[in-house]
Amino acid sequence: MEDGKKTTQHETKKFSIQDSLKSQDTEEWLDIHFTRKIGFLWARLAIPLHITPNMITIASIFIGAFGSFLFYYDDLKTNIAGMLLLTLANTFDSADGQLARLTNNKTKLGRILDGLAGDVWFFIIYLVLVLRIINTGEFPTYLVWIVAVLAGSSHIIAAAMADYYRNVHLFFVKGENGSEHDKYSSVKEEFRKINFFKQPFTKISMWFYANYTHQQEILSPKVKQFFETLFSIYPNNIPKDLSEEIREKNKKYMPLTNILQFNTRVIFLFFSLLINKVWLYFCFDIIVMNSILIYLIYKEEQLFGKYDKELKHLNKLKHY
Repeated sequence: MEDGKKTTQHETKKFSIQDSLKSQDTEEWLDIHFTRKIGFLWARLAIPLHITPNMITIASIFIGAFGSFLFYYDDLKTNIAGMLLLTLANTFDSADGQLARLTNNKTKLGRILDGLAGDVWFFIIYLVLVLRIINTGEFPTYLVWIVAVLAGSSHIIAAAMADYYRNVHLFFVKGENGSEHDKYSSVKEEFRKINFFKQPFTKISMWFYANYTHQQEILSPKVKQFFETLFSIYPNNIPKDLSEEIREKNKKYMPLTNILQFNTRVIFLFFSLLINKVWLYFCFDIIVMNSILIYLIYKEEQLFGKYDKELKHLNKLKHY
């Protein structure tokens, strides 16, 4: 306490950037050396100002949305302004999670809003790129819409699965409290308990999130089955050596989850804008990103399917 002013525990604690990261296993080079550093500065600034993670998320949505809209114009300077705004929005999007971890202010609604930010940006990006391509008259309008829908659908699935596998990995790094790995059955139960008339926004958000987790489990059934087996055998404490072993085996696939997320997409988007061939971005999404996604799902299913069989076998031997 100084000059009669009260300070909170979070205002007086000395934080390091490591306190704000999810895990070294899941962080990528560009985030560690740029995005997270800027995000950490925003988070540190937000603490004494009593700015919450959700406030930062909402600010990032509006900044990123405006920046994305600027990609509609066939003007390089305007596009560069959009790139700068989208980059700024991404540092805010990083800051909200970092602030939540620094202040231990993590909520399900915050996670949903965090995911919504990227969805809003890319919805606008896909829409304005479609309109921009149609304006050139290079391709038939119907073909542009078909390719854009395929690319957008691919993007939604790839982002969801990358998020899923990263949180599965974090479960074995930091345990249940340090991961945002949510089961569809648990989310659905939470959704049912929310009263629409008292909390309409939360109810709607949880409906989308329940469908999001359901999609993840449908596309990766062996991972889902593995967790069911794991919790049936070890309902309270998972053996540390098992967690360490799975973490080590799964760590090599984390760079693939990073490729499928924001940075790679935006780098190629910026490249396509700079050379004024924005249709290339859709091709990149459909061909390159889908190939990586299919490979990632195959390897994760193979790994956790193997562990599921081993756990079931060991459990049978225990009961003989």
